[in-house]
Amino acid sequence: MSPLPAGNEEVSNVVLTSHAMLVAWGLFAQRIGLVKALEAVPIPQRQREHTPQTKLLEFLVAILAGCSYLQDISHGSHPLDQDRAVAQAWGQKGWADYSGVSRTLQACDEQTVAAVKKALETVSRPFIQQEVILALRAQGMLVYDGDLTGRPISPTSTTYPGAAFGWMGDGVHFGYQAAMVSMHSPTYGRLWLSVERHPGDTVSSSQAEAMVRAAEEQTGARPWRRTDLLAQRIAEHQALRQEARKRTTQAQARLEQAQQRLEQAEQEWQSWNQQVTELEALYQARHRPERPHSRLAQARRKWAVWERRRSRRQQERERARRRWERCQQKESALQAEETRLQECLARFQEDNRTNHWPIRAVFRLDAGFGHGPNVALLIEMGYEVSSKAGNTQQVRSLRRRITPTTAWTRVGKNAEMVAWTGARVARCPYPLDVALQRFQTGEKLRYSVLLH
Repeated sequence: MSPLPAGNEEVSNVVLTSHAMLVAWGLFAQRIGLVKALEAVPIPQRQREHTPQTKLLEFLVAILAGCSYLQDISHGSHPLDQDRAVAQAWGQKGWADYSGVSRTLQACDEQTVAAVKKALETVSRPFIQQEVILALRAQGMLVYDGDLTGRPISPTSTTYPGAAFGWMGDGVHFGYQAAMVSMHSPTYGRLWLSVERHPGDTVSSSQAEAMVRAAEEQTGARPWRRTDLLAQRIAEHQALRQEARKRTTQAQARLEQAQQRLEQAEQEWQSWNQQVTELEALYQARHRPERPHSRLAQARRKWAVWERRRSRRQQERERARRRWERCQQKESALQAEETRLQECLARFQEDNRTNHWPIRAVFRLDAGFGHGPNVALLIEMGYEVSSKAGNTQQVRSLRRRITPTTAWTRVGKNAEMVAWTGARVARCPYPLDVALQRFQTGEKLRYSVLLH
């Protein structure tokens, strides 16, 4: 129900509603400036009975109402477009039919989307900044959570741009992946910072840095970058590249040698092949029989020897060529990685130069993000990292460390854990804390590896 009338106003003016929470949210949205911000969003559509911005607001309210389909605005069990109390709470004279909302959404362009995003960020920023200050005051650090969550749609749909098949939940579905980042908030528990849509075949491991950057953009705070670690890694990488260059040079020399040996064999083979041809013609012209020790027979044996040798030289040359190509590819990959690391170091140095208020922060990520390069990147970005190992080989490796005398620590009703420090994970250059967790689910004993 809308707010009670003041003074001597007639009680008959009270408007009933089936969406009481939307009324409260509408009044709050007006108070924080969200309605005014969205009313200023440019939409290339002419105004008729309702402004395009009203229909944009109506779309937002439908999302808050939990409408699964746009037509639920007009044909749901409690039609939103008939609810005057909600419209008034959101500062609107009334709502449009769902078909009008649909036409407005079709008219929205990239400029509209950018303006909506900017409006939401502007309105949200004071709340985020307040929670950042409270979290740093209470805990001395910020705690982020990142995840890539599937958003399946109908597999037969052809109207969703950028949708693709990918692993979502417990199977392969058609749709999108939402890269979501939240912050632990003293006031709200969890405060969402960023949601970015990606095609359904996007994998978690490719989104770690983008999610971290999105979180930092929203909070305006970041840790001190570990440029010392990254510079040391670059120096080690340069040594590897120099060694790879040496192997490439050696492989090229062997290839050139193999080519020379093949050319020599080709020349000898052609020479003996020509002698055999000439002797055959001579023997035929003189009607001479070919005897086992005749010049023709000896020439044939020499030709056969160089035929086999030529074949071996071709194989040697092919092996040398493949080795040289592998060495070249390895060197090129190392060079590309070194270039990437140098560019990363330059960005981190600039980040530190402009970071007048470095903070301590923890980033917690699911197993899809917990492979070596991502963990290394987040460490170098200055974060304390908590994740799971996505590689089952890591589980098997740690299980082999378990002995009958291993002391397990109970960490839950049905979970126990044993941990090690200074452990190495594939493709991560830094030592980590790792823990093997076992837990009972029904009759099954399951294992997982935690990384820190």
